[in-house]
Amino acid sequence: MHRLFVALRPPRPIREALLAVMGGVEGARWQEDDQLHLTLRFIGEVDRHVAEDIAAALGSVSHPGFDLKLDGIGSFDRRGRLDAIWAGVAPHDQVRSLHAAVSRALTRAGIAPEERAFVPHITLARLARGLAAPLPAERLWPPPVSAHFDHFILYESELGASGASYSAIERYPLG
Repeated sequence: MHRLFVALRPPRPIREALLAVMGGVEGARWQEDDQLHLTLRFIGEVDRHVAEDIAAALGSVSHPGFDLKLDGIGSFDRRGRLDAIWAGVAPHDQVRSLHAAVSRALTRAGIAPEERAFVPHITLARLARGLAAPLPAERLWPPPVSAHFDHFILYESELGASGASYSAIERYPLG
């Protein structure tokens, strides 16, 4: 079985800006450089044949490249306790358009549509026990660094004792 997702890999200037603001939150498990990505669509576990169909379907996605900039800090919570810290990006129009194109391609490959709302973000940390205190957003706020995105990637994720590791399966050009 293959655990797959489709994502944008932030170019180096964005990754460096994010790595520079990480730290100082007790209980946070910060992402490493090679884990930083903006998920366009989580697929989950599929067999080899379905993975091949997905890879082929994503090859049909036609979308122009675009620029994004870092735009603030946010968090996801579960039952009132923070469980993830993320950096936002702007503008949303192009990344939402790419998300929609990827979703259409995956639907053609037989993958059920995503039910959760799409929130463009780059996860910075996970909080295993949750954080009840307010997020120190002012200290974590990234500078408004911009970069051009010229491809998206189909990744395979392997879960391990120290967290997830990601391998790029296929890169798809934008433009």
